[in-house]
Amino acid sequence: MSITRRDALKLGGASLLAGAGAPALAACDSLDPTGAAAPEGEADYTVRIARSRIELAPDTILSTTTYNGQFPGPLLRFKEGQPVIVDVHNDTGVPELLHWHGQFVPADVDGASEEGTPFIPAHGMRRLSFTPAPAGFRFYHTHVAAHGDLTRSTYTGQVGPVYIEPKDEPGAYDQEVFLTLKEFEPSLSHGGDMAQNFLAGSPVEELKTQGEKAMTDSLARGMPHGYEVGYRAFSVNGRKLGHGEPIKVKAGQRVVFHVLNASATEIRSLALPGHTFKVIALDGNPVPRQVKVPVLWIGTAERVSAVVEMNHPGVWVLGDLSDDDRNAGMGTVVEYAGRSGVPQWIAPPKFTWDYRTFAHPGAPAQQPDHPIDLLVEKKNAADKGFNIWSLNGAPFDMSVNEPVMDLAHGKRYRLRFRNATDDIHPLHLHRHTFEVSHIAGTPTHGLRKDVVMLGGYQTLDFDFTADQPGLSLFHCHQQLHMDYGFMILLRCT
Repeated sequence: MSITRRDALKLGGASLLAGAGAPALAACDSLDPTGAAAPEGEADYTVRIARSRIELAPDTILSTTTYNGQFPGPLLRFKEGQPVIVDVHNDTGVPELLHWHGQFVPADVDGASEEGTPFIPAHGMRRLSFTPAPAGFRFYHTHVAAHGDLTRSTYTGQVGPVYIEPKDEPGAYDQEVFLTLKEFEPSLSHGGDMAQNFLAGSPVEELKTQGEKAMTDSLARGMPHGYEVGYRAFSVNGRKLGHGEPIKVKAGQRVVFHVLNASATEIRSLALPGHTFKVIALDGNPVPRQVKVPVLWIGTAERVSAVVEMNHPGVWVLGDLSDDDRNAGMGTVVEYAGRSGVPQWIAPPKFTWDYRTFAHPGAPAQQPDHPIDLLVEKKNAADKGFNIWSLNGAPFDMSVNEPVMDLAHGKRYRLRFRNATDDIHPLHLHRHTFEVSHIAGTPTHGLRKDVVMLGGYQTLDFDFTADQPGLSLFHCHQQLHMDYGFMILLRCT
């Protein structure tokens, strides 16, 4: 999706979904955030969940569940503080959920059944009324459990970008481009080769010893390595590299790229030969320090907004560092005006992704009222070949929605994570923004996010104020980890 800032302001939000409206179906659940009947009249937006065919390339046409028959789903542009009504129709034969990732919305609207959000019934609909916040780059996606069914949840095409226009938009760019990175055609395997060494920080020996012993003992008992997910098809904005329209730019332009990693399980990287990315926001939140980097590393469900100065004319591949993934489609073309030819790829030098680069050094001035220690552990292949994940020894039980941790409204909490696994975990807290307060062995402040990668055998702290009443879900955004135990509910009273 490539539009100029002028076009964005002219289009607004509703026109992006013009013609998508449809009459309500028989099963209807209409609620506003207070539980009262939702407003009558025409919705501002209509989202339809249905199976459809998408063409990543002429030789890669697949069937998946999408929003409004397209992938990615329509870009929804909201205005900060301006209430909206969204009708969500479910044209499939199974109940669905739509999660407003990164927004401060009530639990019954947020889109997680664990919090009490009602399902969108099969062949039914829900009318949602809420006030978009906070400003910045958010997104919407399904939040049902998949377990071993790779045709469900975030393995499908149910994802779309959201941009909440701030009340004051400086607009220091000439063009904005929304990029949704996504893999398709998943399959299960024992083990994988996902990059692990790109993230700053060193393993904690105690955690490494503990995790390695657990794995060694499991393998000694004859257990295989737990299942992982691999993919055959890769795409940017629903097209494989070489099969989508190029991003057309002019020399001297400042282009802001809003990049969403919509993967179910993967960490993605992105580079543009001859150019650097000036990171201005992470997860839609302005960073304390805007820094130029040669590569973006983006955890599952993370978003990066970065300005690129178009000062190196040519035809270039904007793509993933993995040769296999890029050649299988994870890339797009950037084409300067007046230039033509075969798109060029030049691998950048090795680069370490370090959240501290964008944060202020030193601990936050506001100290937490309550620290909470959370130990992350893995039981290898413990559930029919799938790994079981636990926090403080307890995997989340979806049958009873436990464990639940009680919080006091208005108090500030510090979650302190100790990762006794070699996996990188993209940690996500619903209905809140948190402040990263300790990472890669260093205290920091000012960096506000809703997803952050916890490195293998590393520690990480983040702070947040419990200001959203009711239940809020915390989980790893890696779908396999979430489905098999890596969740906890926080109850604010």
